[in-house]
Amino acid sequence: MKRGAPDTGQQLKETAGRLLKEKKADLVIGYERGSSGRRTRPAVITDEKDVDRLIFDNTCGLSLVPFVRKALRAAQPGTRVAVVAKGCDGRALVQQVAEGQLKRDQVVIIGVGCGGVVDARRHPSDARRPVQEASSVEREASGVLSDSCRRCRYPNPPVYDVFVGEPAEARTGDEFAGVAEFEKLAPADRWAWFERELAKCIRCYACRNACPMCYCEECFVDQTNPQWFGKSAERPDTTLFHLVRALHTAGRCVDCGACERACPLGVRLGLLNKRIEQEVRERFGYTAGLSMEATPALATYGEEDKQEFIL
Repeated sequence: MKRGAPDTGQQLKETAGRLLKEKKADLVIGYERGSSGRRTRPAVITDEKDVDRLIFDNTCGLSLVPFVRKALRAAQPGTRVAVVAKGCDGRALVQQVAEGQLKRDQVVIIGVGCGGVVDARRHPSDARRPVQEASSVEREASGVLSDSCRRCRYPNPPVYDVFVGEPAEARTGDEFAGVAEFEKLAPADRWAWFERELAKCIRCYACRNACPMCYCEECFVDQTNPQWFGKSAERPDTTLFHLVRALHTAGRCVDCGACERACPLGVRLGLLNKRIEQEVRERFGYTAGLSMEATPALATYGEEDKQEFIL
């Protein structure tokens, strides 16, 4: 069954309604159609009569994980939130539990298989109808599939309470192929590429706000005592912001691509994040978001850890 097929959508509505009716969840966070047919927005459902608003198709690229924490902070103790989770969203939830940001019994994970989501920026600006259902191969050929989805190895959430629809097939091939190609460039050319990309940044922080792993109550960029660096949109400040943020998500990024899709200027952040992910995996044998029990790579120490960078 293709992701987003009618049976999947109907199962999702029935599952959400049942969870609310049986008091297994106090609210359900999912997707509903936005004002533009090309985009979706978060839907918070508290009444089983409203589950018909829920949808799931290839336009559901927004990560819902940040909304789970917001809902729990505003709710009464003991509230349980059910959330629709693609593979990357499921990994982000797992990682947040591993990092102590969520408690497992606070969240009911409604797993869905994901064949990839489209990047709305790659559609004609005047198109306002929903994206037609197509196989992931067809979407890739048309150039609308999100870059992160092209290399995704975890299309299904690693942990879930209930699964709707059919599991999606994992992609094959080298997920770090893009990194390898980039590293063939001379160092000066690689740096020039990053300078050109980061020069686009206007410091709107859409990338940070969309990231499921940027959950700090006060971001380092907003701190004033001490103030770590300037807040201008000049290249030195924007470069430092993105480099520090990338290091903060090292060993934690689940490669959901939410940051790139949220960027209004199309800054390609995925390449840097993917290179750091590769480094963490090679050094520590750790992949973010696969185990709630595993200690995050940068929160532990082993005597066998490589230390050649220490002078």
